[in-house]
Amino acid sequence: MSAVLNRIEVLPQSGWTGAEIQGVDLRHPLPEEHVEAIRAALNKWKVVYFRDQFLTHAQQIAFGKQFGDVTPGHPYEGDAAPKGHPEIHTVSPQAYNQRYGKSYTRKQGANGPGWHADVTPLINPPSYSILRAEVVPPFSGDTQFTNVAAAYQGLSEPIRRLIDGLRAEHRFGSNYNAERSDERIGEWVRNKPLASVHPVVRVHPLTGERVIYVNPSFTKHIVGVSPRESRYLLDLLFDQIQQPEYTDRFRWKPGSVAFWDNRAVLHLAPRDFEHLDFERVLHRITLVGEVPVGVDGKPSESISGDPFLAA
Repeated sequence: MSAVLNRIEVLPQSGWTGAEIQGVDLRHPLPEEHVEAIRAALNKWKVVYFRDQFLTHAQQIAFGKQFGDVTPGHPYEGDAAPKGHPEIHTVSPQAYNQRYGKSYTRKQGANGPGWHADVTPLINPPSYSILRAEVVPPFSGDTQFTNVAAAYQGLSEPIRRLIDGLRAEHRFGSNYNAERSDERIGEWVRNKPLASVHPVVRVHPLTGERVIYVNPSFTKHIVGVSPRESRYLLDLLFDQIQQPEYTDRFRWKPGSVAFWDNRAVLHLAPRDFEHLDFERVLHRITLVGEVPVGVDGKPSESISGDPFLAA
């Protein structure tokens, strides 16, 4: 069922995750009632999609500023941003080769890690991410999203009680043997480590929902338990967040925009087009986030790295 709000139409795309929003032009400032309608859709569906929005870098940044402060493109990768737009993080095979090195990109994929929320090793990971498509393949290259608030509710009560009190270390590059790489990624991880300890269950600051706040790409281990226990618990949670009923798959077209709550949804970059001779170029911005807080009210703790603030 769709909802029409001031001529904005919100069209859910799956049972838990994702809604397409029609009736807005993101190239221009939005009236406050449209901003609030988009916020409400994000709180409910965790990721929203827009079609036929052919934005410039400046227009994408201006759109994002209506929802919060825009960060630099990435805590490591500012040198790869388009000239004059340090807020833009370009996603393409060429951009990843430039940032990380060809052999690392070939092993890990041309579009980044597996299931993840953006840059969770930060003490204050981004609150929202906004990704727009410039060039996309004629087929393949979809992005998947999973609702980790719904995934938490899908666990049994005894497991929820167990993980409510746990904490986990998130570290950039920890799951890719990056610290041993002789390419640029290895230099960053060794010389400028980025790591924090976050609650395994985070309380969403707007909705009050509890969300599973670990991911296979950046979570190194659960603290305070044995390595074997950590591995079993993380495997259980990683399996839970990947269950199909919590996910949605977004088919990109030129001019498409995906806007997601980085606190309540994980996403999975595609690898199904890497053997094909297709170009795929997208541009992302992120918005400043707050320090996560657990069920016990205790905030995250930084191990290494500065807060990620406005550009």
